[in-house]
Amino acid sequence: MEIILKQDVINLGYKDDIVTVKDGYANNYLLPQGMAIMATPSNKKQLQETLRQRAHKQEKLLKEAETLKAALEGKNVRIATKVGESGQLFGAVNNIQIADALKEQYNYDVDRKKIAVDGSKIKTVGTYTAIVNIYRDIKAELNIEVVSEDAPAEA
Repeated sequence: MEIILKQDVINLGYKDDIVTVKDGYANNYLLPQGMAIMATPSNKKQLQETLRQRAHKQEKLLKEAETLKAALEGKNVRIATKVGESGQLFGAVNNIQIADALKEQYNYDVDRKKIAVDGSKIKTVGTYTAIVNIYRDIKAELNIEVVSEDAPAEA
């Protein structure tokens, strides 16, 4: 069955994509949840008109996303936190702390939901890699350096 996605669906597609899925998935999940509509000829025509009107806005978003990617790519974000004797953190460093550190250190406002850390949780002192999903397929890679609060700051 062909459907038009009304919002981003993980492992399926992005908003306004026309995708083919099994009938049961569409009828029992996507359509009742309001995540998609049937891809009828009239809905396809309406979608094309919407996409045409949105095209110039997309260009602007794409340029902003590329600029942000260039600015973020390879940045080193330093996060100081409480550390125990063995180098274990009290708790874990999460996306909120990474987003706050980006705002504080580089003045970049990134949505915390768009930050993914390799290994899912940071629980020890060290250097990690985080990926920021800026826009659709545009992603930036950050270096996260987790240090003890007691460690001297870099000059």
